[in-house]
Amino acid sequence: MEEHALTIAERGAALEVFGERLALTERYVEHLATSGIERGLLGPREVPRLWGRHVLNCAVVTELIPHGAAVADVGSGAGLPGLTFALARPDLDITLIEPLERRCTWLGEVIVDLGLENVRVLRGRSELFFDEVDVDVVTARAVSALSKLADITLPLLHGRGELLALKGRSAAEEIEKARKVLRKRGALATDILTAGENVLEEPTTVVRVRVGSA
Repeated sequence: MEEHALTIAERGAALEVFGERLALTERYVEHLATSGIERGLLGPREVPRLWGRHVLNCAVVTELIPHGAAVADVGSGAGLPGLTFALARPDLDITLIEPLERRCTWLGEVIVDLGLENVRVLRGRSELFFDEVDVDVVTARAVSALSKLADITLPLLHGRGELLALKGRSAAEEIEKARKVLRKRGALATDILTAGENVLEEPTTVVRVRVGSA
């Protein structure tokens, strides 16, 4: 069995999350495990845990996103979580924002190979696109602490929407440290949610920051 193949438990979760697009998602994971590693988007040690730690951990967050939403993924890297959102939810309109050219090139190649029509890639820091990008939901994973993340994500909402930041055990501490910045950026409510409780052994921790009347 290949190192990045689904385990029996993971296959059940993957079917629940991706449904008829599971085969397409397996092709994405193949890209991660091959060219993604070769071109430095992920470390080789991540190959055995691509499904559990990365793909499924990200994709379950789509249960928190309304139908037909426009979503921006800041610091998309290897498409985590943005491409997993596009695979799990073809109804979403996904914008991947990534400053590094080699990552953008790889993302573009994968999008074409998978035939994903609901995704676009913008190369640059998110600050460059504050005027151009206007979305309902902005997301980020492993980009920076919430106090810094608020400044580079919330302006993309233009006063109405929500940030879904994938976080770990430090979520509550990050919220406390970011309170002043969040208030300045117009946050009305900040809470800690879990996604994937019904399908994952270890659900994903998400910090949700609401702006405006969303």
